[in-house]
Amino acid sequence: MTTHYQEGVVPYSREELLEQVASQMSEKRFNHVKRVEKMAIKLAEIYGESIEKASIAALTHDYGKERSDEEYRRKIMTEGHDASLLTYGNEIWHGLLGADFVRDELGINNDDILEAIRTHTTGAADMSRLGKIIYVADYVEEGRTFPGVEDCRTLAFKDLDQAVAYETKHTLLYLIENEKMIYPKTLETYNRWVVQSL
Repeated sequence: MTTHYQEGVVPYSREELLEQVASQMSEKRFNHVKRVEKMAIKLAEIYGESIEKASIAALTHDYGKERSDEEYRRKIMTEGHDASLLTYGNEIWHGLLGADFVRDELGINNDDILEAIRTHTTGAADMSRLGKIIYVADYVEEGRTFPGVEDCRTLAFKDLDQAVAYETKHTLLYLIENEKMIYPKTLETYNRWVVQSL
């Protein structure tokens, strides 16, 4: 018999949630999601966050990642979202709008969890502790091997805010070096967590 999350923020067990999530993504993406959960739980234990919320947010953070661009465009046009979102792509959409799929299809209405999903790619000037945990856990999960990830991983276990700053700075550098569009909230995150930490 499966065990339900004690806080009652989802209407089913972790095993049932895993099944729902797995049905929406490739095996590679699902394995990433499970590694993010593992890291998020470690960080939640260190920083005094709800283990269950960290688990749920981590498992669902990429729930909308493999939806089609057309589905996202339709969502933007028909559900009252800012039309400027159309100029971006899945890297932005799957966080900001992916939370809507989690709410509508999985019945998860917890504001902390939904906000953590919305900000896991862009960050935000004002992030909750759970939001920071998911933002960082996604970046430093054990499958990540890019240059600098070990430095950020070390920071994550010592100072969560410094890990947020490190991730934000290096993400912005990557976007600039690769001449990619920068979503305004990413700049707000930089100004709050990097500039103010200097």
